[in-house]
Amino acid sequence: MRGVRWRRVASQVGRSVAVWAVSTVTMLVLAGILPDFRLRSESGDSATDIAVTAAFGAGAFGLLSAVVWPLLVRLLLLVPALVLGLLVFFLNGALLLLALHLNPAERGAAAPETAVVVAAVMSAVASATGAALAVRDDDAYRRRLYRLSDRRRRSRPPAPAGPGTVFVQLDGVGHDTLLDAVGKGLMPTVARWLDIGDGGRPTHRLTPWRTDWSSQTGASQLGILHGSNHDVPAFRWYEKDTREVVVCNRPTSAAELQRRAVGYAGHGGLLTVDGASRGNLFSGGAEQQALVLSIAARRRSRENRSRSGYFAYFSDPANAVRTALSFFAEVGREIGQSTRARLRKQRPRVSRGGLYPLVRAFATVVERDVVVAAVTGDMLVGRTAVFADLVAYDEVAHHSGPASRDAQKVLERLDRSLALIENVAEHAPRPYRIVVLSDHGQSPGETFRARYGLTLGDLVRAGCGMPVPRRAERTRSGAEARAAVRAALPFPVAGGGERHRPEPGSEPIVLASGNLGLVSFPDVTHRMSKEEIDARHPALLATLANHPGIGFLLVRSDRHGGVVLGAYGAEIPLAGLDDDPGPLAPFGPGAADAIRRTHAFPHTADIMVNSMYDPAYGEVLAFEEQIGSHGGLGGAQGRPFLLSPLGVSAPVAEGEELVGAEHVHQVLRRWLRESNGPQVPLEATEEERAA
Repeated sequence: MRGVRWRRVASQVGRSVAVWAVSTVTMLVLAGILPDFRLRSESGDSATDIAVTAAFGAGAFGLLSAVVWPLLVRLLLLVPALVLGLLVFFLNGALLLLALHLNPAERGAAAPETAVVVAAVMSAVASATGAALAVRDDDAYRRRLYRLSDRRRRSRPPAPAGPGTVFVQLDGVGHDTLLDAVGKGLMPTVARWLDIGDGGRPTHRLTPWRTDWSSQTGASQLGILHGSNHDVPAFRWYEKDTREVVVCNRPTSAAELQRRAVGYAGHGGLLTVDGASRGNLFSGGAEQQALVLSIAARRRSRENRSRSGYFAYFSDPANAVRTALSFFAEVGREIGQSTRARLRKQRPRVSRGGLYPLVRAFATVVERDVVVAAVTGDMLVGRTAVFADLVAYDEVAHHSGPASRDAQKVLERLDRSLALIENVAEHAPRPYRIVVLSDHGQSPGETFRARYGLTLGDLVRAGCGMPVPRRAERTRSGAEARAAVRAALPFPVAGGGERHRPEPGSEPIVLASGNLGLVSFPDVTHRMSKEEIDARHPALLATLANHPGIGFLLVRSDRHGGVVLGAYGAEIPLAGLDDDPGPLAPFGPGAADAIRRTHAFPHTADIMVNSMYDPAYGEVLAFEEQIGSHGGLGGAQGRPFLLSPLGVSAPVAEGEELVGAEHVHQVLRRWLRESNGPQVPLEATEEERAA
């Protein structure tokens, strides 16, 4: 045992010396290339003196990076995440200047801008060298992965013998999109799990499931994590009793929705016992949380650590430099791709300027790296249940299209993240089952505004006899990636364009959630009926129902309770939709049940508007500025997937369907129970009832 320990120490010392030597050579090469970087005095030095100066500088820089950098990262948590990349470079350069200044002979010197470049190159080279030397050393690999977590291994008791479970949510990846990517060779890890073209034995099964009418992350993830998405009619909606617009990716709204879900379900959530929530809108009841939106609105405290995942990752300066370089590379990639699309006059196309390149880079690089690092840290300390959301594909598909080359490249990188998690599982102190799922898919298509030259709000105003602006204004996108940015920033981020508390008046409030629109009259305190709307605005419902870009409407009826309206005067009571689906026919099975469920919600809008759906091409028309959208009924957006290990029971019996996010929650809870994992209480505790 003592011999093994000495071999480990010798191996670690040998790697440290090798990294030091490579860093010294790198510094010598850079000194020969860069004019403002020197390693000798003004009067000149021998080759030996220069080499000693380089060795001292490389060693001092390495020690400072190991000792000082974690303290700097603590300070970085106080700055906006979108400027984190710039600070990484500047602070790394400052450490190099300090390392050169510590040389007693005072031979080395560098211009500040040159120091930034030298520090970045040396960090990257040192990281690559250390990783290459540790490839065949499992202990070194494990130690390196431990540094990605901010929890010390000794602070937790030994991991239980039973298996843990990692739930990885690939935001926006539909069932058919996943199969298409596997067929094209974009996701070899998933292909191997499913034994598609590999000749081995499958380890996972793929199951499609059907979303609720509101096919978006807010409704789906709330139901999956907390067991209830009751009264979540859309991504954003107006509540007449509070006179506020609720938006799922606003921190205060997410916190309120989570509170309501806990009350409806009667328990804290899927992750209440030894769980971790990473990069999600909601906590799931987890004690360990990083980049969770529902706690981002609270004042920072020991209990509110939504941004603590940054420290676990960026405490390694090599990680910080690598992620910062990837961040700026992704910004450049997006600018190049959007410019190419504009020059080629691709259709459909939406604007991709403003802050979008930064938001995309944050979602596809920073959020992915931090969340994956947090998950690996959770596995290496033996946590029982981990749920993480990767929003990269969803963000790119909104603006580039679900089947675009841009989105396919993101799927390739997500597959590599799954491979990393699988690799880490081999080094974890307990076995792990990896479950991959999505919260919804995405349906392609033009925007409503691009096809008809007006927004849904313009059409509503016309139907009400109000003046319509000569030029339609864009309806801003509310993609999920902005939620990740909000969870990372210490201050709110604008998004959605809706007023938080609109003033009551006669003008209707029109909100968009993908291809689902909501119309509310704020001066009426109750949900208006069809008869009341007709008496007030006789042409409104007919104008909407007969528009070619609209598939159907849902309104309350004094006579029938609720009716679905369509073109040419179609009016089908909700109770009769099974016999006569009317305008719901193109939307397939389950549409009637989804609509009846939403109709029963207390905060359903006065008029619910679903855009048209073309089954031949799978296209919808988004009321937001998105060419890949989700939020309503129609196409791939309502058909996500559940990829589960064969070691757990089948999600549903043969011939049955997995319908709704709440049903998915029940399946995941059953799997945790099968492995003696967290037991979600079936009844609310006294404290929860009181809350």
